[in-house]
Amino acid sequence: MTLHTTALAVFIFLFLLVTIAGFWAARWRRPKAGIHSLEEWGLAGRSFGTWITWFLIGGDLYTAYTVIAVPAALYAGGAMGFFAVPYAVIAYPYMMLVLPRLWNVCHKHGYITFADFVRGRYGNRWLSLAIALTGILALMPYIALQLVGMKVVFAAMGLGGQGWRGEMPLIVAFIVLAAYTYSSGLRAPAVIAIVKDVMLYIMVAAALIILPLKLGGYAHIFAAANTALGAAAKPSSIFLKPQQFLGYSTLAIGSALALMMYPHTATAVLSARDANVVRRNAALLPAYSFLLGLIALLGFVALAAGVATKDTSASVPLLFLKMFPEWFAGFCLAAIAVGALVPAAIMSIAAANLFTRNLVGEFWRTKLSHKAESTTAKIVSLAVKFGALAFVLKLETATAIQMQLLGGIWIAQIVPAVVLGAFTRWFNAWSLLCGWAAGMAWGTWMAEQLQLKSSVYPLHIFGGTYAMYAAVPALALNLAIAAVGTLVARAFDAHCTADATTSEDFLG
Repeated sequence: MTLHTTALAVFIFLFLLVTIAGFWAARWRRPKAGIHSLEEWGLAGRSFGTWITWFLIGGDLYTAYTVIAVPAALYAGGAMGFFAVPYAVIAYPYMMLVLPRLWNVCHKHGYITFADFVRGRYGNRWLSLAIALTGILALMPYIALQLVGMKVVFAAMGLGGQGWRGEMPLIVAFIVLAAYTYSSGLRAPAVIAIVKDVMLYIMVAAALIILPLKLGGYAHIFAAANTALGAAAKPSSIFLKPQQFLGYSTLAIGSALALMMYPHTATAVLSARDANVVRRNAALLPAYSFLLGLIALLGFVALAAGVATKDTSASVPLLFLKMFPEWFAGFCLAAIAVGALVPAAIMSIAAANLFTRNLVGEFWRTKLSHKAESTTAKIVSLAVKFGALAFVLKLETATAIQMQLLGGIWIAQIVPAVVLGAFTRWFNAWSLLCGWAAGMAWGTWMAEQLQLKSSVYPLHIFGGTYAMYAAVPALALNLAIAAVGTLVARAFDAHCTADATTSEDFLG
C-alpha cells in the first residue's frame, strides 16, 4: 500500500483547520446563559437564518457517503444508481408542503423531535416511543457509513492496514468529532458545513471540467463506461433496462418520502429561525440536486479512467489520486472526510435528542431539568458515536451499507404518523401503531429475503413479478392497516386520545 505523503499533508492541514472551527463554534452565537438546555445544544436555540440553514441541511443530506456511494453505485451497476438524482428532485416540493407545517407546530409547543410532535398530536406514548426507536435504529448505520467514508479516504492515502494501527487514523478523527460535538452542539456542524460545501463545490467543479478534458470529453467517457459495464461479471449499462423501471421509480419515490423523516433532517429543519426559512430552503436546496448529478457522473469517469478496484467505494478516491496532482487529491479527499464529519455530528445529536426527550424524558419518574436534559444528550451523543465506531471496526463495510438499506425501509414507516399527522387527526393512534409494526416487520422480512444485498424486492402479484423498493409495499401495508383500524375504531366509537395541537398551530 503506497503512502501518498503530499496528499496526506494537505489533508491533515485542512482537517486541523476544520477541527479548530468546530471548537470555536462553541462561542459562536452562544447565549449569555450558556448552552445549558436541549434546545440550545441540540437545536442551537432555533436561531439559524436562511443561509446557515441551507448549508446545514445541505451538509446533512449530502454526506461523505453520498460522494462515495452514489458514484460507486454507477461504477458498479450503471444507470440504476442515478435514482438518487430524481429522488432529491421529488423531495424538495414535498419539503415545501410538509416541513413548514411541522416547524410551526414544533416551535409553538417546544417540540425538539418529530416523536415529540407525535406525542402531542396523538397523546399516545407508545406510538411516540415507536417513532423515536425507529429514528435511532435508522440513524446508527447511517452514522457508521460516514465513518466508512472516512475509512475509505484514509485507505486510499495509504493509511489502511490490519489491526489497531491501521484503524488509528479513524479513531483519532472520531475522538476529535466527539469532542467538539460535545462542547458545541449543533453549532459545530453548522460552522463546518460552510467550509465543507465550499470545498465540495471546488472539488466537483475541478473534477467535471479537468477530468473530461484529460479523458477525451464526455462522449468518450460515456462510451468507455458503457463498454466497461457491459464487460463486467454482472453486465449492466448506462441506460435503464425496461425491467428496472419500476424498481428505479419506487427507489426514487420511497427514498424521497424517507429522506425528510430522518431525525437528522428534523434536527436541521427545527433549528431554523422561522417557517419562511424552511420554505426558502425548499426553493434553494435543488442547487444541491444539480451538484448530486455531477457527483454521480464521477462513477462513469472512474470507469473511463481505468480505475480498477474490487471495493467500489474506493473508486472516487482512487480516481482523484490517479488523475489529479497529489496536493489537489489531498484537498479532494479532505472535502470527502469533512463531508463525513458534518452529518455524523448532526446524526449523533439527533439520536441524543430522541433518546433524551422520548425515552428518558417520557419514562423517567421525575421531569428532567433543562441542564439535566442537555447533559444527558451530550453523554448519549458520545455513546452513539462509540457504537457507530465499534460497528465500523468490527464489521465489514458491506454490512454497514446493507444495514443502511434496511434503515431506509424502517424510517419510511413513520410517514403516516408524522406526515399525515401534519395535515389530519383522522387516524387512530393505536391503528397507526399497528400499521407501523406491520410495515416494519414486512419491510425487514423482504430485506432479509434479499440477504440485505439489495432493497429492491420482487413481489409476485396477480401472476406477475414486480420488482420494487421494499419500503414502498411495506408502507402501503402500513397505511392500509392504519386506515382499516381507524375505521373499525370509529365504528365502535373507540376512545380517541387527546390532541394537544390546534389547526392554527400548523399555520404559524
